[in-house]
Amino acid sequence: MAKITTATLKEKQLKNEKITMLTAYDYSMAAMVDAAGIDMILVGDSLGMVTLGYENTLAVTMDDMVHHTKAVVRGCKNAMVVADMPFLSYHISVEEAVRNAGRFVQEAGAHAVKLEGGQERIPVVKAILDAQIPVMAHIGLTPQSVNAFGGFKVQGKDLETANKLILDAQALETAGVFSMVLEGVPTKLAKRITESVSVPTIGIGAGHYCDGQVLVINDMLGMFKGHIPKFVKKFANLEPLIIAALQEYKQEVEAGTFPGSEHGFTISDDVLEKLY
Repeated sequence: MAKITTATLKEKQLKNEKITMLTAYDYSMAAMVDAAGIDMILVGDSLGMVTLGYENTLAVTMDDMVHHTKAVVRGCKNAMVVADMPFLSYHISVEEAVRNAGRFVQEAGAHAVKLEGGQERIPVVKAILDAQIPVMAHIGLTPQSVNAFGGFKVQGKDLETANKLILDAQALETAGVFSMVLEGVPTKLAKRITESVSVPTIGIGAGHYCDGQVLVINDMLGMFKGHIPKFVKKFANLEPLIIAALQEYKQEVEAGTFPGSEHGFTISDDVLEKLY
């Protein structure tokens, strides 16, 4: 399998081949996602909830994101790694946004960055692109705006907000993003947005008309006890299997049946006899 690039994604879109994307936050999981042939890995700021135990994504820092992105990049051979720009990493100034995007590429080895927002983010998007860093946009339900939205709510259900999402998508395409995530958007509106832009759309809770899909890996593997959105399909339910394995380990250690002789190493009797 060849290394996935922005050109690869465009080729898939033109051939009507769906694009696959999943999150990963560490080396081991990234290596498995990569081995499965997934096109893109998103080092999402969702790690705040599923890895670091925060209530939402707002507490995640640039240092957190760079640390986890480094680990993911080390686990990838073919997948394109996209790093999420966390809250306040691109809001204060254009210069700071470029510097932070540059950290993901220079320090962590990411291939692109993702940031949330529509037309209001165009100056930042253009500046990051001027630094030769590919940008993925993210519109609709943008988790970093959870307080402004009053919760995690579907976006674009009325005429005004639906029109704004279409205009946002078109403006972001014009600015030069290589792709955009549509999150928490009604299915038929996501179809309209997808048809109104030429860059690939990646849906999460936006229906089947998008050019690709992304999910949080802990959700789709059944490894997270927190709130699971309606749009998530559990492709596995690993949590009870993992807990059962851990309980079996505990029981065997306490019973003295693990480790067995097959798990140990030998030493010659001659050596033992000469020990003091």
